Amino acid sequence: MRVVSLLPSATELLCSIPGAEELLVGRSHECDWPPSILDRPVLTGQHITATSSAEIDAQVRESLEEHGSLYTVDAETLSSLHPDLILTQDLCNVCSIDLETVQRIAADLPGTPRVLNLDPTSIEEVMDDLLKIGEACNLAARANETLVDLRARYWSARDHVNELVPGPVTLLLEWMDPLFIAGHWTPQLIEEAGARHLLNEAGQPSKVIEPEQLIEAAPERLVIAPCGMKLEAIERELETLTGTDWWNGLPAVRQGLVALVDGSAWFNRPGPRLVDAFCWLTAWINDRPELAPADPPVRLLQPARD
Repeated sequence: MRVVSLLPSATELLCSIPGAEELLVGRSHECDWPPSILDRPVLTGQHITATSSAEIDAQVRESLEEHGSLYTVDAETLSSLHPDLILTQDLCNVCSIDLETVQRIAADLPGTPRVLNLDPTSIEEVMDDLLKIGEACNLAARANETLVDLRARYWSARDHVNELVPGPVTLLLEWMDPLFIAGHWTPQLIEEAGARHLLNEAGQPSKVIEPEQLIEAAPERLVIAPCGMKLEAIERELETLTGTDWWNGLPAVRQGLVALVDGSAWFNRPGPRLVDAFCWLTAWINDRPELAPADPPVRLLQPARD
């Protein structure tokens, strides 16, 4: 079995299955975890060159209108790898190469490899995707072992949540300029961690909100995890928020309950590390630090000064 993954979360799911990492023969330019797969050929690129939040957003919209996609595929190299299976998605054209392009290229490849499309919108569907990948790679039993471990860790954290006590209003921003409130699996994670999530519903796409909506929601805890941004990049862009006249008025900011999170590591990718993110979130919301994974990709901001 020779597997190509054009989706970072699929790469992480694949590599969480014992013995499956050795099947990976090619990856997307954004597939960076686990680090041991960085030696595999890169098969995609992107049109976006901007670095600031506002400029990236503008280029994303322009590129989608002009090219229909943000990404390119090296079809020649892909063909040379002779894949049996290609992992991709149709959930978000901003996240990776679109399904239609992958299917068109695959149809012309020798042997016509199978294209496995993954579109999870909940934590349960993410775990189902793990089983789908395991079955497609003839490693169903091993995938099930990984699933059992992930479910055990998830529910072990979940058991520390008191469902009878209303939790704090907790929001997660997936972008800073413009403001994007997280959707898909994120509202579910927040609510199951014992908090209340407003402005979006579980299973719905992430969406743009106005500052007035954020102010009215009055988040008591705020997670800033822009899609694809490392902590250093978030810190460079943070003035986009802290420089506004409304930022210091948010309850979470006044109380020092704002967390910057590496979005690529946690929350943005529907892969096995969502369980790590959930364990940290549950620990943070419920003041149970023993539940948090070691060395979380998180930085907590100090309370705002008057």
